[in-house]
Amino acid sequence: MMASRGRSLATGVVERRRLGRTDIEASVLGFGGSEIGYQGASKRTVARLLGSALDAGLNVIDTAECYEDSERLIGKAIASRRREFHLFTKCGHAGGWARADWRTAPLLASIERSLRRLATDYVDLIQLHSCSLAELRAGEAVEALERARERGWARYIGYSGDGEAARYAVECGRFDTLQTSISIADQQAIELTLPLASARRLGVIAKRPLANVAWRYERKPAESYYQTYWSRLRTLDYAFLSAAPETALGTALRFTLSAPGVHTAIVGTTKPERWQQNAALLQAGALPPDEFERIRARWREVGGASWDGQV
Repeated sequence: MMASRGRSLATGVVERRRLGRTDIEASVLGFGGSEIGYQGASKRTVARLLGSALDAGLNVIDTAECYEDSERLIGKAIASRRREFHLFTKCGHAGGWARADWRTAPLLASIERSLRRLATDYVDLIQLHSCSLAELRAGEAVEALERARERGWARYIGYSGDGEAARYAVECGRFDTLQTSISIADQQAIELTLPLASARRLGVIAKRPLANVAWRYERKPAESYYQTYWSRLRTLDYAFLSAAPETALGTALRFTLSAPGVHTAIVGTTKPERWQQNAALLQAGALPPDEFERIRARWREVGGASWDGQV
């Protein structure tokens, strides 16, 4: 474990927001590490991607122990720049997504292993990764994160997930942050959890803010990861998705970051130029209130309560 704590974060062109009651000033656009793991990105590609993103102002990197080799790739690529960014990871699926384990000892072992892979002696945020409502209420998994924080392995603890489990995570008062799905195709959290999270000053991290860019497919994708959002977007039929690609992407991303209470949006990619392109889309600022409300109104009209947040 190589890096130690520091606050000398580089100044960039992307807006930063205080992550709830934490002391983290987060770039509104963060990097999500799932794609580099699942798509087998090379060490050279990850080094170029993250190095250029840090140079341009990114300071939030989010990953998980189950994203294949993502943690190790991140650690090898930018451990020498550890003082320049806030590092988040998740735990609970060390044996793979289908093999969750919420007991104290395996969770602590997984967190310690993540630190080795990430080449650091602490993370800024450790999160339970889509732990069920029943497991949250049982309490052992939350206690494991609290123990990791006491040991100095994490500065803050959070919950990553959706629906009623996310609502409970906010209500229980034991977490510092909530990571949840918020996009043009996933708006349940805007009413279910964001108002309470804001009232309790939790940091809010939006995952899947571009709805997996599912609108790019003319036909229903074969991969289940894209199918729910693809079907919803077909029904929603937003006019802006038929505009130029930059307009569609920019509107979708700005919608997520205009949702009240959202502090940062995590976007994954394996393309070194993509982070800067996404950052450029945000230069237009928040969506005008009337445009934001039109998207919300269409959601309520055709989907609303029947469309759950996607884990």
